[in-house]
Amino acid sequence: MQRRQFLRTSAGAASALMGHATLLAASRAGRQRLLVVFLRGGYDCASLLVPTGSSFYYESRPTIHIPRPGAEQGALALDSDWGLHPALAASMLPLYQKKQLAFVPFAGSDNLSRSHFETQDSIELGQPLAGAKNYRSGFMNRLAQELGSHGGDLQPIAFTSTLPLILRGTLDVPNTALTPAAGRATLDERQTRAIAAMYAGTPLAVSVNEGFATRDEVARSMQGEMDAASREALSTKGFESTARRMARLMATRYAMGFVDVGGWDTHVGQGASTGPLANRLEELGRGLAAYAQEMGPLWASTVVVVMSEFGRTFRENGNHGTDHGHGSVYWVLGGGVAGGRIAGAQQTLTASTLFQNRDYPVLNDYRAVLGGLFADMYGLGSAAVGRVFPGVRPALLRLV
Repeated sequence: MQRRQFLRTSAGAASALMGHATLLAASRAGRQRLLVVFLRGGYDCASLLVPTGSSFYYESRPTIHIPRPGAEQGALALDSDWGLHPALAASMLPLYQKKQLAFVPFAGSDNLSRSHFETQDSIELGQPLAGAKNYRSGFMNRLAQELGSHGGDLQPIAFTSTLPLILRGTLDVPNTALTPAAGRATLDERQTRAIAAMYAGTPLAVSVNEGFATRDEVARSMQGEMDAASREALSTKGFESTARRMARLMATRYAMGFVDVGGWDTHVGQGASTGPLANRLEELGRGLAAYAQEMGPLWASTVVVVMSEFGRTFRENGNHGTDHGHGSVYWVLGGGVAGGRIAGAQQTLTASTLFQNRDYPVLNDYRAVLGGLFADMYGLGSAAVGRVFPGVRPALLRLV
């Protein structure tokens, strides 16, 4: 074979391989469903994923610890070191046993402010901590843009009353609250037609009509009202019916969604196996299980990520609660998740290994964890992941 013909043949083969990779990424993007659930308030991860192998845990929490597996109202054994809160026995334990749920402890951001709002904003932006912040560029918006550049048709939506930072960016993203706000005026049919006519023939016509269509679909599926929580996040009360509505919308119209759930700032009387925190965990777990059920066959290609701005102090405080902490535990669930395990870097919990002698350390940077997850889900290369999370090296946890 002559050199010129060889080069043409090699270039053609390389082009074909690049084209195949692009088609593969587009194919994955079209099939996958992603839901991010943000627990606003910093939930107590040590009550969710209980370090049952640590005597230091029981010494640090004399009144709010979850008993060891086998004891009355004890934790549900996951392995020799970890147990699950008993409130999740009917909802999350079956998914874990089917290897459709994994936990990533010692996860979070290196942001040290311990401020709810500052840390929430920082995580939603997904940008490096050093340097100026662009508050018009959230990481889920950048992800949707990246998938679109691969030829995907991924439609994102926020199930919130206002568009959250995580989905703000150059890509237009609709948002719709799945619970009606008290006293908020709604548009009747005549007003809806008038507004649609105003935008007819303009670049915003499609977005306006899609917004009304989504509103109408939500209204048809709603059975009642729910209370709003802090920062307009949902409450866990009634979350099961909300989760089913989200699933119906995502199964038919959207492939990427975001919802926030509030009420996790448990400074006083959080309880242990029973009590306020246990009730919220039970309601959240029931809602996530309902979401999985409602997705039906699409659950096999769905990934749900549950995250929070930070964890809480390892030791209980004088009010039988916990204060603002640092590291947290992320949940990753879905029909195709490589679950039934505790993933990521871990270490023994002692007084000497706590962060600043009070909190879970962050051993698994959330940007690296999610970057690796998105790479595996959508077939994204390192350059693409770097555009979603600038400067990050994806963690190879193989969660899907």
